[in-house]
Amino acid sequence: MLVFGTRPEAIKMCPLVNELKSRPGIETVVCVTGQHRQMLDMVLRTFDVVPDYDLSIMKDRQTLFDLGTGILTGMEPVLRQEKPDVVLVHGDTSTTLFTAMAAFYLQIPVGHVEAGLRTYNIYSPYPEEFNRQTVSIISRFNFAPTQTARENLLREMRDDKNIYVTGNTGIDALRTTVRKDYTHPELEWASDSRLILVEVHRRESLGEPMARMFRAIRRVAEEHPDIKVIYPIHLNPAVREIAGRELTGMDRIRLIEPLDVLDFHNFMARCHLILTDSGGIQEEAPSLGKPVLVMRDTTERPEGVAAGTLKLVGTDEERIYDCFRQLLEDPDAYAAMAEASNPYGDGYASRRIADILERELEE
Repeated sequence: MLVFGTRPEAIKMCPLVNELKSRPGIETVVCVTGQHRQMLDMVLRTFDVVPDYDLSIMKDRQTLFDLGTGILTGMEPVLRQEKPDVVLVHGDTSTTLFTAMAAFYLQIPVGHVEAGLRTYNIYSPYPEEFNRQTVSIISRFNFAPTQTARENLLREMRDDKNIYVTGNTGIDALRTTVRKDYTHPELEWASDSRLILVEVHRRESLGEPMARMFRAIRRVAEEHPDIKVIYPIHLNPAVREIAGRELTGMDRIRLIEPLDVLDFHNFMARCHLILTDSGGIQEEAPSLGKPVLVMRDTTERPEGVAAGTLKLVGTDEERIYDCFRQLLEDPDAYAAMAEASNPYGDGYASRRIADILERELEE
């Protein structure tokens, strides 16, 4: 059984769903929690995945308490009915944590896809760092995307025989979504300029940190008439309020509704660079040769920083402004990031995970 509930999880789990469904020896059941609703459904349609169960837990302005109680109480009857041999969860969301806990309470083995990412600061990112560390205590199968993630798990005394380096399933998704003949009206609007793609949404960014991000982006856009900025804005009302205050009223910045995964991946493939506080983009963009400025104080993806594809710029307005401007004005600095190697895999992680599960379940 695969369980996920947010848009980023779905992007990385749907390729694995389809790979497992192609294996006649494995019965695959999909349960979504609906932690995100509209954005989750977009991804399911793109990958043609129809859930067997949908908990539909999403509430307006939901809290972590709402998520935790909704997922735990919703998962219990599903797990008792299906009695899966393994429950697969992904990454670090509330769906991941509370589904793993529900499986643990019923003594069902857990497989953790994208295991071993760490910042070692449980409040950054919040609550994701706590979530993923806790799931690692429970997991029987740890599917680490990189050698660095594996080493993190070994330092925490996780059993080496339960750790498998597979690459990242997000790269698998790119193999099916990026199209040479793709077009979109917003890309036509930006075709005479360097396109800057913005993706900001994290809980810990809300408030003044997010406002500082947006002010820095606006300042650079005002000073560089050869760029256009597109921000597919998150559905969270708090994000929309801050973006509306800081980014509207400039004709070269567009706030658009969220894009489905196929659209967003193709926007990434055609942009000049990306500014984000997201996690998955830090893995996807290097595969497309796009520099990423990570507007966070920590990252659980140090491989990208070490490889030179990512730059961790924090949430200070002046720091973001300076680094953003440098990439626009210094061709050598831009080329150094755009041409760096991708450390996150070759696009066949789902196949490796399916092979491991097939072998281990048979044994």
